[in-house]
Amino acid sequence: MKVIVDTPIWSYALRSKKEGYEAYVKELETLISDQRVVILGSIRQEVLSGYSVKSKFEKLNSKLSYFENEQIIDGDYVQAAIFSNTCRSKGVQGSHVDFLICAVAFRLKSEIFTTDKDFFHYKKHTPIQLFSI
Repeated sequence: MKVIVDTPIWSYALRSKKEGYEAYVKELETLISDQRVVILGSIRQEVLSGYSVKSKFEKLNSKLSYFENEQIIDGDYVQAAIFSNTCRSKGVQGSHVDFLICAVAFRLKSEIFTTDKDFFHYKKHTPIQLFSI
């Protein structure tokens, strides 16, 4: 099964030297090696936006180019709006990008690998699957 890797996981692997993230980084390495990683353009943009030094940006962009952007289709936007409306009716707010990630994951029948706690709230009201380590 493919796994959409969200920005926080990429950040742990690329930037963080803090203890406690090793398991996430190790799992990302395994997913990469198993060729199960899916990336969306919006996630790629968020990851790359953290690099203002041109040489570091270009190096990371080159590495991330290994992963093709998963195409977003018109139906994903509609599904994202449905998920947003459903969650909002239950008192759960979220970003448009988060719900788009949920919609693509739902269409692909893939899991979302994240530590963003908002997704755990979305999961209560939508049929998304979260990847756990």
